[in-house]
Amino acid sequence: MPLTSGARYMLLSTLLFALMNVCVKLLSHLPPLEIILFRSIVSLVASYLLLRALRIRPWGSNHFYLISRGVTGVLSLILYFFTLQKMPLATAVTIQYLAPIFTAVLGIFIVRENVRPWQWVFFLLSFVGVLVVEGVDTRVDPLYLALGVASALFAGFSYNSIRKLKGKENPMVVVFYLPMVALPVAAVYCLFDWVPPQNWDWLWLLLTGLLAQGAQLCLTKAYQAERLSSVANLNYLGILYAVGLGLLFFNEAFPVAAYLGMALVLVGVVLNTWYTSRRPVVAAPVAPTEEGIA
Repeated sequence: MPLTSGARYMLLSTLLFALMNVCVKLLSHLPPLEIILFRSIVSLVASYLLLRALRIRPWGSNHFYLISRGVTGVLSLILYFFTLQKMPLATAVTIQYLAPIFTAVLGIFIVRENVRPWQWVFFLLSFVGVLVVEGVDTRVDPLYLALGVASALFAGFSYNSIRKLKGKENPMVVVFYLPMVALPVAAVYCLFDWVPPQNWDWLWLLLTGLLAQGAQLCLTKAYQAERLSSVANLNYLGILYAVGLGLLFFNEAFPVAAYLGMALVLVGVVLNTWYTSRRPVVAAPVAPTEEGIA
C-alpha cells in the first residue's frame, strides 16, 4: 500500500514532534512558557531567513486564517503545557489525542470535507488504543480536564485553518505565523517567571526549536496535501514513537496490555489509510469566499 505525500509528511512530522518532546522532558526544570519562548525565537528566525532566501513575502495575504492558525495554535500549546503540569502525564497526553477527532469533525463545517462512516470506526479504534496504552485517571479535577479538552479543540481549529490555506499560502508562511504570535505571549509571561538555563539546557532549547520548526513545516504540508480525515489519525502513531523513545532515552518500561493498545493504534491508522486510498475522493461544494477573507 503506497503512502501518499501527505501521509509521508505527517509521519515525519509526528517523529520530529516526538523527538522534540524528548528535549522538552530534559528541560522539565524550566517553566513551559520559557521553553515556548526559546522555541518561538528559533522558529521565527529560521522561518524568516528561509522566506527571505526564497524571496517569499512573509506576511502572506490571507490574514484572517493565518492569524487564526497562529492564535489557536498558541492557545492549544499553552493549555497543553499547563495541563502537563497540573495532571498526570498519561491523562494529559490521552486528552490531547482528541485533537485528530476534533480536526475531522470541524473539517465537516469549516472546509466542507465529510468523514465517511467507516473512518469514524477507525478513529475510535485508534483512540481506544491510546486509552489502553496511557490509561485514564478518573480523579482528575474537572477544571483541568476541561482545559485539556479545550487544548485539543483549539488544535482542531488550528489544523483546519492550515487546510483552509491550501493553495493560497506557502507552507513556510503558515509556519511563520505560529512563533510570531507565540513570541510576545511567552515573553510577557517570562518577565514574571524566569529560570536561567544552565549548561546543556541551551542545546536542548536549540534542538527544541529546530525540531519544532521541521515538525510544523511537515504538518502544514500534510494538511495542505490531503483531506483532513485521511491524515489526521496518523497523529496517533506519536504514541508509538513516544514509547520507543521513552525506552531508549529514559528506560521507561510498559506492561503487556500497553502493547495491545499500540496494536489497536496501528490497526486503526492502517485501515484508515487503506480505506481512503481505495475510495475515490469526491470534493464537496465549498461556499465562495470574498477576496481578502479566505
